[in-house]
Amino acid sequence: MLKILMIGDIVGNTGRTVVKKCLPRLYEKYELDMVIANGENSAGGNGITRSIVNELFSYKIDIITMGNHVWDRKEIVEFIDNQPFLIRPANYPPGTPGKGFAIYEIKNIKVGVINLSGVVFLPPLISPFLIIDKLIDDLKKECPIIIVDFHAEATSEKVAMGWYLDGKVSAVIGTHTHVQTADERILPQGTAYITDVGMTGPRDSVLGIKTELIINKFLTQMPVKFEVASGVGQLNGILLEIDSQTYKVMNIKRIQELV
Repeated sequence: MLKILMIGDIVGNTGRTVVKKCLPRLYEKYELDMVIANGENSAGGNGITRSIVNELFSYKIDIITMGNHVWDRKEIVEFIDNQPFLIRPANYPPGTPGKGFAIYEIKNIKVGVINLSGVVFLPPLISPFLIIDKLIDDLKKECPIIIVDFHAEATSEKVAMGWYLDGKVSAVIGTHTHVQTADERILPQGTAYITDVGMTGPRDSVLGIKTELIINKFLTQMPVKFEVASGVGQLNGILLEIDSQTYKVMNIKRIQELV
């Protein structure tokens, strides 16, 4: 049995500290074989830096996925091409730095991870529905297990992608909205699905940001500088249990840890 953990959007220093504290015991408790994490908010709430990439990898995260904040820290352009396990949404136009997938080998089994961005209420990239089939076909040549991080705002777009990919990939895991949903399930053709895996960062916040700042923005409609909250931390994740002989997902389980 392969056990793969997907960690929801890591927000700022609080999120990174939670990962550092929680991940060792999660490795031990669930006997994890692989960890994927969305890191697009790991640098102060927006983007990622070279030093933070190295930090997250040092915590035994195997693949880092990104999203619409991928370019917020401009230095990423300088190193993303040299980081095979740091991936950005695959539906950026051709010629964009980085790549939208990674292949990671565990127990002599290759696992393909694809990062996609939604286009509803987000930047108008190439439709993920138009590019995903070719990506899957290419990865299936060597990867019996494929996991998709679908970084999208609209729940309808995420649910539609889950149904579209049912039977084509092992799992479709939603990220971006920072609120863990309670709809995890295995779809009829065998694909594990959840609309949003949630957030790893400050629990007492508004999606990771100080509550007073966001409330003031709603009250006044004036722009504010977002600051990552502190206090009690949470780790949200999804555990996938996959049969190492048939490659079928046997179970999907929500993970919630407080620090």
